[in-house]
Order: sequence, then structure tokens, then C-alpha cells
Amino acid sequence: MSIAAPIQGADDGETVTRATTYGWIVFALSFGLLISDYMARQVLNAVFPLLKAEWTLSDAELGGLSSVVAVAVGVLTFPLSLAADRWGRVKSLTAMAILWSVATLLCGMAQSYNQMFFGRLLVGVGEAAYGSVGIAVVLAVFPARMRATLSSAFLAGTIFGQVLGVIIGGQVGAAYGWRAAFVVIALMGLVIACIYPFIVKESRVGVAESTDRQTLSLRALPGQLFGSRSIIYAYLGSGIQLFVTGSITAWLPSFFTRSYAMSVDSAGKTAALIFLISAVGMISFGILSDRLSRANPLGKVNVAIALTLMSAVMVAGTFFAAPGPVQLILLGVAAFSVSGVAGISGAMVANLVPVAIHGTAFATLALANNLVGLAPGPFVTGMIADRIGLNGALQLLPLACLGSAACYVIARRSYLADLAKVSGQSERPA
Repeated sequence: MSIAAPIQGADDGETVTRATTYGWIVFALSFGLLISDYMARQVLNAVFPLLKAEWTLSDAELGGLSSVVAVAVGVLTFPLSLAADRWGRVKSLTAMAILWSVATLLCGMAQSYNQMFFGRLLVGVGEAAYGSVGIAVVLAVFPARMRATLSSAFLAGTIFGQVLGVIIGGQVGAAYGWRAAFVVIALMGLVIACIYPFIVKESRVGVAESTDRQTLSLRALPGQLFGSRSIIYAYLGSGIQLFVTGSITAWLPSFFTRSYAMSVDSAGKTAALIFLISAVGMISFGILSDRLSRANPLGKVNVAIALTLMSAVMVAGTFFAAPGPVQLILLGVAAFSVSGVAGISGAMVANLVPVAIHGTAFATLALANNLVGLAPGPFVTGMIADRIGLNGALQLLPLACLGSAACYVIARRSYLADLAKVSGQSERPA
């Protein structure tokens, strides 16, 4: 494989036609930073029991520490992604990674709940636009036909980050205390952040200078980002489904400690295995949707509908079942399906907007993911758990899966027509 030439946007009439060595290097480093991002998020959930005991916190307070990150991400994703599209994606990603790593270090030094809350808020500020800008960088150096596969593989880094965050957080927290867990993960993020800008170059992954700057104008953005029914319901469908993902991710270690009487480190290891299954499912369904879309562009939407319905059944089966081997098997199947729509939604959004605003479009998707799903999910579930118990709260999650399925059904009705508008009916989208 050869090193890629400078990338031109698809709206300039040129696209990347094949995967290259440089593209895979960019993917690997961006993937590494995303893992660091989610390790910084997930380490908190791994030490929930330790914090609850030391500071005498309620489940709602614990959920608030998790949700505040998603709130900050949701509020700031759009403006920071728009700034990155204009100022420079590589510089922006490096600054973000340094900020969330330093903020994670501050969390390890927190002496009270309020200090921890502020540190977690800063983590969210640092992470706000990484997912949207990072995936834009990755898609810029690969062919359009690989969008769902790459989106799913890249977003699987969120799962791998959760897995490592739970394992490292649980192990280090159990052995050396929860503060050490935050410090270790913060230092890992700083190392990758310092390497990134020396290898990933702005000229290779940014918007081409020949791109029509009108594409990036604030006046044109609303119509490009919300101008079709299918893209609006892709945003909503993804966000509602991630309400389920965010809730399970935050509360699964606590579920194992309460329902199976596991220790903190054992619960972290078991939850990490479930998260890993989720990552495999995300990548698998991304590949499947790309392949089905070669013959029928509706393949992506059809897979999303099937996945949301499947996850509704599996999540319900899991948390209505009694603790034991059957419940764990159902949980594994639920995990395999519940996050599968994340990459597919990203590919749908990428197909429905110009290349030059991919970062901003993914920010809009991230806004929906966080404000509709990841931010309220852990908090609402924790608040309900304070009243009816954690298992009872988790039993309500299939309702969100059904709401997500309804959104994709609505999006399907206009998806082909909306694709034709974007492409000018000149070529089939990937």
C-alpha cells in the first residue's frame, strides 16, 4: 500500500479511491485517542462502589457524575466541531486530548463531591468534539464505500476504552485506591496526545483549500444539517438508542456487585467482557450494512431497524430474567446488538451532508447522542433505581429501543429521496 496523497473533498469532484498505509496510521492514532477519551469517562463507573462508600453518595449523585460529562459534550460538541472544521482538525484534537487528560488527573485529586463534579465537567469539555472531529479525520483518508465499516470500527474504540477503563480502573482502584486509577489513565492520555500532531498532519486530513467556502458558511449550515427528514430521524434514532447504551454502560458494574455479590474488580472484569462483546457487534453490523448497501442503499436503514427491535427483545429478556447463567447469556446477546446502530447512523449522516461539513454534521449527531441518550440515561436510570431498585430501572430500557426503531422506520421512508438530493442523482452513495 502507498502513502496517500493530500485529500480532496468529495464535493470537489475527487475522492479517496482506496485504503492506504497513511490512512491506517491516522486511524490507529485517532482510535488510540478515542480509547483514551472513553477510559477517562469509564474509570469513574468502575470505582462507583468505592466513591459511594467513601462519600456516602446516592445513586442519583453517582449518576450525576457520569451524566455531567455527557451534558458538557452535548452542549459543546457543535460549536467546538464547527471551530475545528475552520481552525484545523488536528490542532483541535490535540488540544482536546490534553484537556481531558489533565481534567482526569484533577479528578484523582478531588477532596469532595463538588470538586469531583467540576473535574468531570472539565473532562466533558475536553471530550466534547473529539468523536465528531476524529471520525471526520478518519473518513477523510478512506474511500466513501467504507463509511459504515470505518464509523463502526472507530466508534468501537468507545467500547474498548470502556473495557480498559473498567479493567484498569477496577484493578488499580481495588489495589491502590480510586485516586490512583484516575492518575494512571490521565497519564496514558497525555502520552498519546503529545505524539499525535507529530504524525497526523493537517494538510493530509483537513478540508481542501479548493473547497467552496460557502459550504462552511453559517447561513448554509441549518439547511445542510437539518434539511431532510431522514437525517433528522437518524439523529433522533441514534440518540434514543444510546439512552440504553449509556445506562447499561454506567450501571453494569454496579449491577454485578448488587445482583451477583461480586467484588469491585470482579464486577469490572465481567462488565469489560460484556463491553467487548458490544464492540464486536458494532463492527460486525457496520460491515454487514456496508455490504448490504452495495446492492440496496436502504441496507443501512434496514439493519438499524432490525437491530433496535432485536435489542429491545434481548434487553427485556436480560433484566426480567433471574440472576444466573441464562441471564448472562441473554446479556451477552443484548450487548452484541444494542450498540450496533452507532456506526450505521454515522454513515447515514455522512452520506446526507457535504464532505466539508462532516465534522459539524457528526457534532450534530453527537449532540443528539449525548443530550437525548448518554446524558439522561445514567442519571434517569439512577434516579429511578433510588425508587424501585436498579434491576427495576433497567427493565424499562426496552421502551427506548422501541422508540429508536420507530425513528429509523420514519427515516426509511425518505432516505432514498434525500440521498438523491445530496448526490444530485449523479451517483449512488456509499
